[in-house]
Amino acid sequence: MTKQHQRETINVLMVCLGICRSPMAEAVLKHEITIHPSINDKFDISVDSAGTGAYHEGEEADDRTIAVCKKHGIKADSIARAVVKDDFNKFDYILAMDKSNLQTLLHRQPTSSPSQISLFGSFSPSISIAQQGKSNTKAEAISDPYYGGRDGFESSFRMCTEFAKGFLEYLERERS
Repeated sequence: MTKQHQRETINVLMVCLGICRSPMAEAVLKHEITIHPSINDKFDISVDSAGTGAYHEGEEADDRTIAVCKKHGIKADSIARAVVKDDFNKFDYILAMDKSNLQTLLHRQPTSSPSQISLFGSFSPSISIAQQGKSNTKAEAISDPYYGGRDGFESSFRMCTEFAKGFLEYLERERS
């Protein structure tokens, strides 16, 4: 009789202000999970997204987020919602897109919360392995492309892809 391997459940919440970066980060991370079989063998990862503001609650992601993801073969289909108190107990990792959102999350985090909150950019390959996943000054922020053009969304996509890969490498290294 062979021993069946139990996959570790990991819940991840991507957070920005509203409907651009976190739905994109959610879609990209979900995609990266599907194309990395070793991740699927070890982990059962659930990914969601939310905003620190409730400006667009109940709406789809920004049209430009959806279009850029679609261009890269990724479906972005999340519905906007605001971060709620229960998120700080439900999610193992809460990843902010920029320092303003990070500060908001850290301020709202209950002292009893087990969530690890950091910048998504803290998983950039440009950050030393020892510093990945920690809030530090070298972590890159993903600028909000909401008021800009299509180039800002492409830049956000590239960063989300890079950080998603870094995050999955971090999980394999730190949680295996």
